Amino acid sequence: MPDPGQSGQRPDEHFPAGAATAVTPQEPPPPAVDRMGRFTPANMLRSLLPLVLICLVIVGVMAVRQTPEDPIREVDTTSAERASAEVASYELLVPRGLPEGWRPTSVRTNAGSASPGDPITLQIGWYTAGGSYAGYVVSDDPGVDALTDVLEDATPEGEELVDGETWRRITTERGETALTRTAGTATLAVTGSASDEELGTLAASLEPYGP
Repeated sequence: MPDPGQSGQRPDEHFPAGAATAVTPQEPPPPAVDRMGRFTPANMLRSLLPLVLICLVIVGVMAVRQTPEDPIREVDTTSAERASAEVASYELLVPRGLPEGWRPTSVRTNAGSASPGDPITLQIGWYTAGGSYAGYVVSDDPGVDALTDVLEDATPEGEELVDGETWRRITTERGETALTRTAGTATLAVTGSASDEELGTLAASLEPYGP
């Protein structure tokens, strides 16, 4: 007689022999959790390595271009000259063919913010082969600071013929020699701590701008 507390089946009759037990599939983690799992210190270092290498290359290049033994930082005057020539209402004269050792160190123009017909001023400075500084300014605005700083309160010293052009020779209020002349509606000035010979070289190098 069967036991009242049992269903009448043996324990092994509940699951047929050889039947696999069903397993509930595990859902993949959300994408955010998966990304966080990949964000390890090692992966972060590997992702930053290319950026670090690029920074080191840039620092190395700058160190080569500017060292304590050679502190002069050169600039490119091409874009300022081109912008000035495109907007100026006068024929722009720019230095060309300066001797080896002349290094441009500064350039400034208002051409980027000017409209056609506005006065245009171009300033360029050099570190000369002789270890001094020479500057050139050209403008059709007589009252611009770049010109008045050179011409105002200057002492006339006569005239000088440079490469077929007559320049007025003056001594600036700072005690520096300057050469100045007009070309059409523009006023040109060459000055600085450079020697008279180097200032003459700069004045003689002026040519109409050409790309």
